[in-house]
Amino acid sequence: MATATTTPRPKTEPSLERVSLHGHQVGFLRAGEGPLVVLVHGITSSSEIWLDVIRRLADRYTVVAPDLLGHGRSAKPRGDYSLGAYASGIRDLMGVLGYERGTAVGHSLGGGIAMQFAYQFPEYCERLVLISSGGLGRDVHPLLRAATLPGSELVLPLITKGWALRAGEAVGSVVDRFGLKLGPDVAEFARGYASLADADARGAFLSTLRAVIDPGGQRVSALDRLYLAEQMPLLVLWGREDPIIPVEHGRYAGALVPGSRLVEIDGAGHFPMLDDPDRVAGELAGFIETTEPYEWDLEAMREALRSGPPAA
Repeated sequence: MATATTTPRPKTEPSLERVSLHGHQVGFLRAGEGPLVVLVHGITSSSEIWLDVIRRLADRYTVVAPDLLGHGRSAKPRGDYSLGAYASGIRDLMGVLGYERGTAVGHSLGGGIAMQFAYQFPEYCERLVLISSGGLGRDVHPLLRAATLPGSELVLPLITKGWALRAGEAVGSVVDRFGLKLGPDVAEFARGYASLADADARGAFLSTLRAVIDPGGQRVSALDRLYLAEQMPLLVLWGREDPIIPVEHGRYAGALVPGSRLVEIDGAGHFPMLDDPDRVAGELAGFIETTEPYEWDLEAMREALRSGPPAA
């Protein structure tokens, strides 16, 4: 059963709303009117990462940015934190809010979720946008790989307590040891790790992380199925100085999908929506306005599956 609690909202200013899905509270931001755009955040993040982009898009689109289960204002139950479960959650949120189709935009882990959403529910997805996305290669930052090691659930409470209490020292330490640049990358990294001082958030983080990353790097890849996205408008957007997931992943993914659009933002790191929200919002709007929404076709899908991916 699903029940929604909503509040009146100005056209362009995001409002916090909540809905109950399958007995779990899901928080989300919503603003604007027009074609639907769904913004999906990454691990240890929340819908607030999109605030500046939402305000810039809401004059012409309906923008919905959920807090994924295990994150932000949403519930943090013991349960399924796989990409498939998250994709189903996006579909269910759209359904309970009364939206049939929209453009799916995913950042980092959210990019993997957006790809899974387009794969599982293509009839719901008009366009696909991947921002500094996971799921396109093996490489990922050592701090995320380390968190998947056996015993990390015993160490994380000690680490995150320190981050929450001594954020300034933690930021300086990360810059020195792991090569992250001062600015949004470090601020978000510190905020995300500090949020794991909460035991339920920490459990959800470990379940989510271990579903997609192992000590060797990213364990889930969409590269073998990207050919199915050839008929769906695809925008790949990356910060050229991303220290978490290298920009080469985006370049390779763009090369695999004929007709896709690749945008690299100079001076931006892993969070281009924070480094340059005007540019990100402008690229999203331009992409939506210059592409036709994808229409799912069973016969076209069947033929693509029979043909398989193009030869390397």
